[in-house]
Amino acid sequence: MKRLMEIFLVALKLGITSFGGPVAHLGYFRAEYVEKRNWLSDKVYQDLVSLCQFLPGPASSQVGIGIGLMRGGILGAICAFLGFTLPSVLVLISAVYFMNALQMNLDFLKGLLIVAIAVVLHALVGMGKNTLNNIAAWCIFIVSFVIALVIPQAYTQILIILLSGIAGIFLYKVETEKAHAMQVNVSKRLSIASLTLLVILTVSLPVIAQASNNHWLHMIDKLFRGGLLVFGGGHVVLPLLQSAFVPEMIDLKTFLAGYGLTQAMPGPLFTFGSFIGASLFGITGGIVAMIAIFLPAFLLVIGTLPFWATLREHRLMKQALKGINAGVLGILAAAWVNPIIMHTVTHWMDVLLSGILFCLLYYFKCPPWIIVLLGLLIGVLFYS
Repeated sequence: MKRLMEIFLVALKLGITSFGGPVAHLGYFRAEYVEKRNWLSDKVYQDLVSLCQFLPGPASSQVGIGIGLMRGGILGAICAFLGFTLPSVLVLISAVYFMNALQMNLDFLKGLLIVAIAVVLHALVGMGKNTLNNIAAWCIFIVSFVIALVIPQAYTQILIILLSGIAGIFLYKVETEKAHAMQVNVSKRLSIASLTLLVILTVSLPVIAQASNNHWLHMIDKLFRGGLLVFGGGHVVLPLLQSAFVPEMIDLKTFLAGYGLTQAMPGPLFTFGSFIGASLFGITGGIVAMIAIFLPAFLLVIGTLPFWATLREHRLMKQALKGINAGVLGILAAAWVNPIIMHTVTHWMDVLLSGILFCLLYYFKCPPWIIVLLGLLIGVLFYS
């Protein structure tokens, strides 16, 4: 119980302070789980990030679930998920009952985007030290970065990961050193059951919802498929959910107001599903919607991580992972440029302030939560 409570409280702190979107979340996770608490090595963390970038669904939430799974089994995964997700879910459900709050001036939140620039750059530099240590890695990184930046499509990252893995097999010599162990407290039998349940729900939910014509089941089915079929992070879920819910179940004005508020929340963007659920069916709808949209991510992590822990030990996979990690770093660097920098930096002062925050993180080792508070202060002083 003590370990589970620790997992929940650490994830809760991240759920309250992790602003800036999925790529920034990975920076916060690395600072907290790898650098501060040493729950897993940088190599294991990068391998986990590579897996979750490849899987559909909310990558940062899946990384958090995976860390909870390694630390405390199924209950640890649940604790990590709830801690990271509940803060923004509760705010969004409450916002449905206080829609006037959406009319507030949120310009000061740009300070948190400045924080995201610093946090993501800090993570990229830290991960790059271990990954970009030879010419082959740099070549894969640069090519992946350019492709992800020039072709920012949802499925581009899957192609990059596959090609990076193939390049790693051909460009790297056979590894002789022992890989950093990835301890996963889940049996492969349970993993197979998890993947089986995922397939059953994917096939049966649309059929049952259509046959019963039940509004609750229609909502659950739409959110479940949204959580399963989205590649490329939470931003991609907007058009999918819009086509699923607007105007059939929710009006466009309410939908966009909720999405705008979700962008200002810490934690995963998939919590937008809770706003939709609460708008349709109240508090219960918000909670059910949270479960529906995140359930595929949960089942995918439980279903794949034990096999990934074994697969990454094999000789060819070790070589492929070297290439994949460099490719994923290129994807993250492209996401740092677009949308984070391109949608944040509009003045030389933005560059100066983000540079100061990065120096505080990198050179003075300031905790990320202090950087978030400084970002809020910067927002109030310079952007309100």
